[in-house]
Order: sequence, then C-alpha cells, then structure tokens
Amino acid sequence: MGLRPRRSIGSAAAAPPAEVSTRVNSRPEIRTTSGVVRGIWENAVAVFRGIPYAEPPFGARRFMAPAPVRAWDGIREALEFGPPVPQARHTGSVMSSVSGTGDGSDDCLTLNVWSPDLGAARLPVMVWIQGGTYLENYSSNPHYDGATLAAAGVVVVSMNYRVGAEGFARITGAPDNRGILDQIAALRWVQENIAAIGGDPSNVTVFGQSAGGACIAALLVMPMAAGLFRRAISQSMPGTYFSERLAAAISTTIAARLGLRATVDELSRLSPRALTDATDTVIQKLPEFVESWGPMSLTPTPFSPVVDGVLLPDAPWRALAGGAASDIDLLIGHTRDEFRLYTSRPGAKPTDARMTAAFDHLAPATATEDGYRRAYPDATPEQRYEFLNSDWLFRMPSLHLADAAHAGGGPVWLYELAWSFNREQGASHCLDFLLVFGTLGSDEVRAHPAANPNAAVEIPRVANHMRTDWVNFATTGKPGWVPYDPRTRATRVYDAEPITRRYPEERSRRIWRTHRFDTLDLLRTD
Repeated sequence: MGLRPRRSIGSAAAAPPAEVSTRVNSRPEIRTTSGVVRGIWENAVAVFRGIPYAEPPFGARRFMAPAPVRAWDGIREALEFGPPVPQARHTGSVMSSVSGTGDGSDDCLTLNVWSPDLGAARLPVMVWIQGGTYLENYSSNPHYDGATLAAAGVVVVSMNYRVGAEGFARITGAPDNRGILDQIAALRWVQENIAAIGGDPSNVTVFGQSAGGACIAALLVMPMAAGLFRRAISQSMPGTYFSERLAAAISTTIAARLGLRATVDELSRLSPRALTDATDTVIQKLPEFVESWGPMSLTPTPFSPVVDGVLLPDAPWRALAGGAASDIDLLIGHTRDEFRLYTSRPGAKPTDARMTAAFDHLAPATATEDGYRRAYPDATPEQRYEFLNSDWLFRMPSLHLADAAHAGGGPVWLYELAWSFNREQGASHCLDFLLVFGTLGSDEVRAHPAANPNAAVEIPRVANHMRTDWVNFATTGKPGWVPYDPRTRATRVYDAEPITRRYPEERSRRIWRTHRFDTLDLLRTD
C-alpha cells in the first residue's frame, strides 16, 4: 500500500498561550485543551508532571486505540508523575482489575513537560520515547529527568505508553501497535498545547532509544504520524518488526497459557497482571520457538511493531528507501558495544548451544560463524557472539536505516558512541541517553568498582558534546558535522573528544553489506 502525502508540519491548531507567571519558584498554571494544570518551577525550569493525554485504556477501552481525554473543571495539580502502565515486575494498583481502581490510578496515559520559558519563546520541542524491550515503560525513571536538557534551550516532553500485550500483542478485534498509537496521541497533544508552554509546534523532534528508537523508525513511515514532527533521532534501534502471522502466533501462545484465545472479548476478562504473568512464562521459553518463530526467539522480548499494511504500511528500511519521510531530518546511530550490557551481567555467559543457535539463526547467510572468525581473528568465541548480537539487533539495523534514508532522498546524519566509563560494559546499550539527559554524574562514575581512569573527569565533557549536538539538531536540523553518505560514510564518533571519521565498524559492515533487513515472518506453523 502506498503512503499518503504528508501534511505540513504543525497543521494542527495550537492552543493559545495562557497567561502564566514566569517568576522562578512560583506555581505556574497553563490552560491546555482539556483544562488548567498547575506545575512548579524547579530552579530555572518549569515542570508539569502527570498530564493526561488520553483516557485510561481500561474497561470498554481495553485494547482499543487511545481516546481523547475528557475535559476537567478547576485546576489539576501536575506535580507528580502519573502511574505506570501495566507491565511486568510492577505491582501498582493499576494491575488490580481490568477496569482500574476507580480512584484515578488507572489514569496511566500521561505525559510530562520541562520548559525553561513559559512565554512566547517558541522553543524547539524534543519529545522523548523511552525504550524497555516493549515490556517496560515508566516516565518517572530519574534517568529520564528532562531538566538538564531543557535548560539547554528546548522544551522536553516524555510520556507513558502501553507496552507488553496491552500495547503490542496482535489481538483479534483490536488495532495493532497500540503503544505507538499512544505515542501519536501524545504527539497530537503536543501540537495542540505546546505553544502554551513555550514550545514551537512546527519544530518538534522525536527522540528515543532502543524500543523507543524503533518506534520512531516506525513513526517515520506511518501515515497517522504525518505532520506531527519535523525531525527524528533514533538511538540504538532494534531491527525487529513482525509480520501479522508471526505476531498472531506469539499472541496465540500467550493466550493459550491462560486457556483463552487472543481476542478482545476473551483477554478483556483478565487483569493486566494475569496477562503480564502469562507473557513472562512465554519469555522464559522463547529459545524453544526458534524453529518456528525464527530469530526473534533469541531476543529478550516477544513483542515488536507489527507491519499490518495499514497503520504501519511497510518495514522502515523499505519505506524510507522508497521516499517516505524524505522531508524529515534524521539523526541515527548506536553505541559501539551494544550487547555487552547483556553479556556482562552476572551469570550471563552464553553457553556453547546458545552461541551455536545465534550464528545459525542471526548471522547473514553469506557469513556464518566462519565469517565472524575471519573478520575478528583475535576475538574469543564469547566476543564474537557479542559482536554478532550487537550487529544483528542494533548496529546494522541503524546503519542500514541511514542507507535507506539517504536512498530515499532524506537528510540523515550518523553517529557512534565509543566512550565508556567502566571496563565491564564498555560503550554499552543505554549509555547514550544517560549522557544526553545528563543523569549519570561524575560521583556515580567515580564510585563504580570498574571505572575507567579519568572517566569521572571526562563524562561532563562527553555528555555536553552529545547534548549540544542533539539540541543543535532539534533547533536547526544540523547536529554539527557533515551528513551521512554511503560513499564516504561520515560518522560522528563520541569518545573523550568527538571526531568525525569513516564509519568505524567496517568489518561488521562488510559482513552485512548484502543483507536486507525486512519484516520478520513466521517460519513454520506447528
């Protein structure tokens, strides 16, 4: 199916700026399209937490697309983060029943705003979409605090969106990709309200990491998201997008654990906790499904965006190469040692069987384990396993998306984070957003038992370089180095001092140069 023409940026009407007090330490009030919220000045940044952008997704709205939030009377306090969405390893009251608790704690589709100027500044807006393997999501994570980033001259927005089966399972009678539909609803809220909080609705940048980065790649090519943002930053995107058949097989298996079918009628009888528990049971057995579910069985999650041909018309690589989102500025990249976050954990050393399965199912057909052994002759088997997983899941999907965006005529910039603060994890998955948000401090680095020499001194400088480039990109569309071109492969490499050089992972690039990332499908039905 072809993509519809993209609307002009900022086509939604912005709410008129409210009269607000900009005196530091006052309690600023903002009139949104649904009612008045009262935040707080924290140092030089105004913060509004827990603003609902959609109705609670429970009761008759369970598994449905997000519904517009109803207006409220009076002033709504916006001092605390909203409750988390249903997810594993959380025991909040939202889990206690299908319809919620009745006391407002089921009001989990909320967002948060940090703004350094509540006047008519029309600052660039940066909307954060967090990761979490499509299984976890809570914007109250202190590592996502937007104050430092906002103080650099932008309005920062973060959100809760549905995850797990609630947000990404393929369920008969429900729309696919409900978690991404939540993100779109939050972006619509931004278009309608951000001018009243000092932001420019015509200059919105979405940025996200891991599953959030992959959602951004999907948003780039989703017709429903057209016109809601001008720029995009995708950090460490996993390259997993599911066919309808594969997603249906996974959901059927999860529902069968409960003796049910994967339909709205039957799954709506369950509490969110029962559904997350069933999901956890399947996660523990994922490798057993590798012959039928394919490579995704060797990842930590059974969920990914579903390419349904309607909401998500195609996998991002194919769609971008065809010209989708050629009007969107794209910054994309990854960390050098992506998968070491997983292999460095206690007890995480891969077994021989696990390493064999990875090379059998993840490596490109033209380069199996022998190809990695030739490319990395000095590496141990465990290191080659780490390189393979880094490449298949994060590094090569990002590089190939840059190639696709360039082929489609869109402006694109590429980066790699090579700096690390500890010897155990290296430049691992998740380190990048800690630097951009400035939420990993020198004292925390200095106290780490495996801290690298000088890391505590270097981290403020490295973080400032990345944050400045992200803000420059959000402001002007140019992060500060030359755009990516497949011939020169110019890449910004963040180390103790940033440099721009040819893409540094050339050995892996050559292994994967003929591979085509696309929608993952069901291999066989049992």
